[in-house]
Amino acid sequence: MIPAAVGFQCPECVKQGARQTRQNRGSYGGERSSNPRQTSLILIIANFVVFAVITVAGWIVPRWGIVQYLGLRPEGICVPLDAANTYYPGVGQAACLGGGGHWIPGVADGAWWQVVTSMFTHVSIIHIGMNCLTLWFIGPPLEMYLGRVRFLVTDFLSGLVGSLAVYWLSGNQTLSYGASGALFGVMGALFIVLWQQRGDFKQLLLWIGLNLVVTFLPFGGGAGSISWQAHLGGLVGGLAIASVWAFLPRGDNRVRNQWILIALIAVIVVVGLAARSLVLAN
Repeated sequence: MIPAAVGFQCPECVKQGARQTRQNRGSYGGERSSNPRQTSLILIIANFVVFAVITVAGWIVPRWGIVQYLGLRPEGICVPLDAANTYYPGVGQAACLGGGGHWIPGVADGAWWQVVTSMFTHVSIIHIGMNCLTLWFIGPPLEMYLGRVRFLVTDFLSGLVGSLAVYWLSGNQTLSYGASGALFGVMGALFIVLWQQRGDFKQLLLWIGLNLVVTFLPFGGGAGSISWQAHLGGLVGGLAIASVWAFLPRGDNRVRNQWILIALIAVIVVVGLAARSLVLAN
C-alpha cells in the first residue's frame, strides 16, 4: 500500500483496474459488447433461416423432410419408400438398403453434424417463436455481463451438453431438435451471474422452475413431445460454464485459466459423444 490523496492505494489493484479499463473488459474478463442485443438477433435470424429451409424442403420432399437429417437421432432408421411417418424398427442399414428401403442416418452412423444442427432445427412456428422470444429477453442481459465471445461460447457449449444428454438418455431411434437445450443453458448461466452479483434472480428462478415442471409433466416430456434430456443437460451445462466465468479467482492468469476449464468441458463433451457411439456400435 502507498499513500494517496485520499487514504491509500493498492498498486496492483490500480494496475489491474487500468488494464481492464484500457481493454474495455468486464468483470468476468470478456470484452464489453457495444450492442448486447445484436448477438441474440443474429442467432434468432439463423434459427429462422434454418426454419425457412426446412419448410421449403418439406414442400419438395414431404415424405421424410430435411428435419430427419438435421435433428438428433442416436441411431439411424429404415423408412419405406412408399409411406410417410413410418419406419422399420431394428432394421440395420445393409438390410434396409437391400430390401429397398431408405436409410436415414443417426449420430452413431456418422451423422455427427446432428449434435449441432439439431440446436437450430424447429418444425412449427410456435416452437421457434417461443424459443426465439425467450432468447431475445434473456440473451442480452447475459451478454452484458459476459461479453459477446463468452456469451456465444456459453450458448453453443450448453447446447452441445444438451445434445450429449439426448445422445445418452433418449431412445436410440428418437428424433430430437430445438434450441431449448442451449436456452436452458443461457438461463442457468444468467442465474449464476445474478447470484454472484447479488442481483434479483427470483423471477428468473421462477421461470426456470416453471419450464422444468412443464418439461416433466405428462403432457410435456412424459409424453415424449419435450426433450427433458436436452433441457436438463443444457441447464447443467450452463450452470457449469457460468461458474467458470464467475468464480475463478481474479489475477493475471484468470482469463487463461477460464479458457483452460472451458476447453476441458468441451473435451468432456467430445469424449462423451465418442463413448456413446462406441456403446451403440457394440
